[in-house]
Amino acid sequence: MRPADRYEFFRRLRAANPHPTTELVYSTPFELLISVVLSAQATDVGVNKATARLYPVANTPETILALGEDGLIEYINTIGLFRSKARHIMGLCQMLIEQHNGQVPHDRAALEALPGVGRKTANVILNTIFGEPTMAVDTHIFRLGNRTGLAKGKNVLEVEQKLLKNIPKEFLVDAHHWLILHGRYVCVARKPKCEACIVEDLCAFKGKILPTYLTE
Repeated sequence: MRPADRYEFFRRLRAANPHPTTELVYSTPFELLISVVLSAQATDVGVNKATARLYPVANTPETILALGEDGLIEYINTIGLFRSKARHIMGLCQMLIEQHNGQVPHDRAALEALPGVGRKTANVILNTIFGEPTMAVDTHIFRLGNRTGLAKGKNVLEVEQKLLKNIPKEFLVDAHHWLILHGRYVCVARKPKCEACIVEDLCAFKGKILPTYLTE
């Protein structure tokens, strides 16, 4: 994709959604961190349903530790991999208290040192909470980067690095959210909604699904 097309791609996404954000429901940095950990191999809708019950009862490292692992599981057992996630969250809370005064650190290395937190989760926190121009490449962004020609890569790190290089700087802070939402609702995996896509004419995808009158 040419630089001018990349600029127009994000200009249109910004015009359609000037203030994009995560669909995870949270009110504090800690709540977002827990929600992102829970969201691995789970839907945001499913996570939000669980945290709507959990956060009124426990939404700090101290109160989650007070629940205990079994107590936490009672709130999150509708989410995939809930046992391992509960174990990670208990360790995460303990480390936040011992090393960061119970606060979510503004540091990639410190975030990635937390149990259950990898590069993608750290990128979400650095971007959404701290406003850093990071790119958390999930399955939607990986697919979209390769399909559109924005950033072709064989693995998530390669796609992440190419997106950070290719996206014009003025769009970088919000680009992660625009791409996730576009991949989740328009550029879906099996039958992309090309006829409803506002950047279809800029996209390099050769298997576009368009009404006949748009292809004649």
